[in-house]
Amino acid sequence: MTYTDFWRSLTPLYDPREAQAVARLILEQRFGLSLADVLCGSMPDDEQLRAVVQRLLQGEPVQYVLGEAEFCGLKFHVEPGVLIPRPETQQLCDMAVEAYQATGGDGAVLDIGTGSGCIACTLAKRLPQARVTAWDISASALRIASDNARCLGVDVAFEQVDILSLASSSHGQRGQQGGFQLIVSNPPYICQHEKVEMEARVLDHEPAVALFVPDDDPLLFYRAIGSYAAGALQPHGRLVVEINRQYGAAVADLLRQAGFASAVVVDDYYGNARFVKAAL
Repeated sequence: MTYTDFWRSLTPLYDPREAQAVARLILEQRFGLSLADVLCGSMPDDEQLRAVVQRLLQGEPVQYVLGEAEFCGLKFHVEPGVLIPRPETQQLCDMAVEAYQATGGDGAVLDIGTGSGCIACTLAKRLPQARVTAWDISASALRIASDNARCLGVDVAFEQVDILSLASSSHGQRGQQGGFQLIVSNPPYICQHEKVEMEARVLDHEPAVALFVPDDDPLLFYRAIGSYAAGALQPHGRLVVEINRQYGAAVADLLRQAGFASAVVVDDYYGNARFVKAAL
């Protein structure tokens, strides 16, 4: 199979330019072949390429096929038990670093709903002085995140915690023990009715538990996170969350009602309301 045969075999799923980009990515990351190698005629054997093409044409995201995704300049192992890190979440990490440094930058950090560990590991890399803890409800996600932390050489304490089930007494106890300076989260925030606008490769392969909230309670996770964070953060501590762009003002209002002195909606680089940063 030639390079042209390879990328053209992907055009039922991708437009030609995207098919070529995906083909080059696979050849480089999966088979170690540069564009120069390919132009000189080097290609993997046909059976290996056909297996990759079959997975892609079944709608499997290229990151799962490769087993890795790049995020903030770091490579993370990903598989169907965790979400594939999104580019916009890199901005969340930038905001989290700024928020941490604004408070003096010498305390503990908590990532709620860590998934692949991309946020927690990135913050541990960028803030080596911070004590980073990461929670997730999924044992599979925690296994993947722990492996990523080990491969990246960062120290993160992973714990299996369901933020929705933290009772008031547990909330108070954890808050006193934690004394976090920064809490960051990219929780599930897509409403069920929004599924019709989403790509099949996301719906069919990425974990629904990490994506969706009920239509009748779109702020479900922000209510739990805000309530917990208001008691678990140090005085003047910061909370930074990624949000559904339809609910920026509602999330900010909810956090102010939970006890935060300020809560501000921040746009992403495309002009969409994508984050809320709050301070006690």
